[in-house]
Amino acid sequence: MPVTVVRFNLVAPGASPAELGVRYRAALEMARYADERGVAVAQTEEHHGVENNWLPSPFAFAGAVLGATRRLAVTVSAAIGPLHDPLRLAEDIAVLDLLSGGRLVTVAGIGYRPEEYAWAGVDWKRRGRLQDELLDTLLKAWTGEEFTYRGRTVRVTPRPGSDPHPLLLVGGSSRAAARRAARFGLPFFPSAHLPELEAYYKERLVEYGTDGWTMMPGAETPLLHLAEDPDRAWAEYGGHFLHEARTYASWQSGDIRSAVRSGATTVDGLREEGVYRILTPDACVAQGLDHLVLHPLAGGMPVAEGWRSLRLFCDDVLPRLGG
Repeated sequence: MPVTVVRFNLVAPGASPAELGVRYRAALEMARYADERGVAVAQTEEHHGVENNWLPSPFAFAGAVLGATRRLAVTVSAAIGPLHDPLRLAEDIAVLDLLSGGRLVTVAGIGYRPEEYAWAGVDWKRRGRLQDELLDTLLKAWTGEEFTYRGRTVRVTPRPGSDPHPLLLVGGSSRAAARRAARFGLPFFPSAHLPELEAYYKERLVEYGTDGWTMMPGAETPLLHLAEDPDRAWAEYGGHFLHEARTYASWQSGDIRSAVRSGATTVDGLREEGVYRILTPDACVAQGLDHLVLHPLAGGMPVAEGWRSLRLFCDDVLPRLGG
């Protein structure tokens, strides 16, 4: 059975606080609905200072989703590690781990937008060292034992419930990220389908004498929307997908590789490209994808249309996937 994911980044260009409140509450209800019908994962992410209201606080949102659900995992992919205070993040993840019974998954990346580092007052040139410090601190903090942090002795409580610690992966599309994951003995989460980078990571595991594994997107990982009439849906809502695709494209330099990277500049071009797909339930089943990632509120999608997509996915696709 493929892995089923519902993704939320709460993008809503021009939305008022009242409108954003409606979308946030709708996302929680969608997560609850998806959980009750057997969707495996809710995915969220982190970006700061974005005009279109991209979600900046993924752990707060993850906590709300975990509280509204009982079974699904909630993945923060990715948290921008160097922008977080290591001790506070260790505490937050430990508390969420205890509250959820271990359902929180954190992917720690270093980001790719210098603007976010400037926004947070963090030196972009130190991001690698800061990421190393963050990972080292999290792993030591979750033991519940005293350790040295920036020259002083500290102890973080409470200890998380997961053994040996909450699920923490290192994300990225570079060899530096793969080396970092191997050095810390942590799983690696490539940001795209990159078999050569997975092989490099495995070589570094041998070099460092550590254990680890890879959670890698499939060769095809499109973002999905379900509709009975895809032509109508593209005509009415394609602009929402294009807005998100163009936002991503404006951030990503040539050396950044992403599973959802798009070069499209028009709705027609985006549809042809296939990074975003609007499918009927029958076509969705026929895709034969290893990962089905539904994106019901993409790019400011109207809430009512997002619900139509989610219900088609849960009620007409999931029962036919088996498992």
